[in-house]
Amino acid sequence: MIEILDPARLARAKETGALVAEILQTLKSRTVVGTSLLDIDRWTKAMIVEAGAESCYVDYAPSFGRGPFGHYICTGVNDAVLHGLPHDYRLADGDLLSLDLAVSKNGVAADSAISFIVGDSKPAESVALIDATERALHAGIAAAGPGARIGDIAHAIGSVLSAAGYLINTEFGGHGIGSTMHQDPHVPNTGRPGRGYKLRPGLMLALEPWIMADTAELVIDADGWTLRSATGCRTAHSEHTIAITDDGADILTLPKLTVPGHTRP
Repeated sequence: MIEILDPARLARAKETGALVAEILQTLKSRTVVGTSLLDIDRWTKAMIVEAGAESCYVDYAPSFGRGPFGHYICTGVNDAVLHGLPHDYRLADGDLLSLDLAVSKNGVAADSAISFIVGDSKPAESVALIDATERALHAGIAAAGPGARIGDIAHAIGSVLSAAGYLINTEFGGHGIGSTMHQDPHVPNTGRPGRGYKLRPGLMLALEPWIMADTAELVIDADGWTLRSATGCRTAHSEHTIAITDDGADILTLPKLTVPGHTRP
């Protein structure tokens, strides 16, 4: 299903997106060496409940997972890049942490992910991974607008990742979003320009470039959820929910901070 949202629902989507951004930035500010992934999950639950919103994850049970997910946020550490199931792991200095959060409020969902390094150590490889996904995300957003096609976004994202020297996995990528978290169209992280669904005002998309340092192959943990790099290399993941407008794309999950090239009003 592909949803086109009317102005009233897009206004509600902005509220949901702002909430997702606020929760992620709060989690980032609270996370230090020694923080447990289960602490992060508890904090997330408390903020969602306080806001009168609902988790898109806790009851999520797709065919590819061992569901329901049962937690409120995805927490990927180092070689874990997608669907990271929170567990009793305490973060160490230099760990690369990816947080992926989807929330629904007033009938509209928003989805975003951030990656950052915990503590004072800043391994160069981790810094480069995060930078590449963030640059690819903003390239994808810049390619989005009325009349553009999904392939234009995919090509923009993939061009940045490939130029940075990373292999690209196409099993998982971005997606449509609206009244539910995952909808059509699928947005791969590489593709050919001029191909695919033509974007229209009111369409919402979650764009999410993710990479692994030296492979494109994933393996799945015994928990049935957590996806890791097949070689044990480090990984990173960045994501925003956007809404196509009459003259471009509005980033709904941008935090109230300056981000290169974009500032929330």
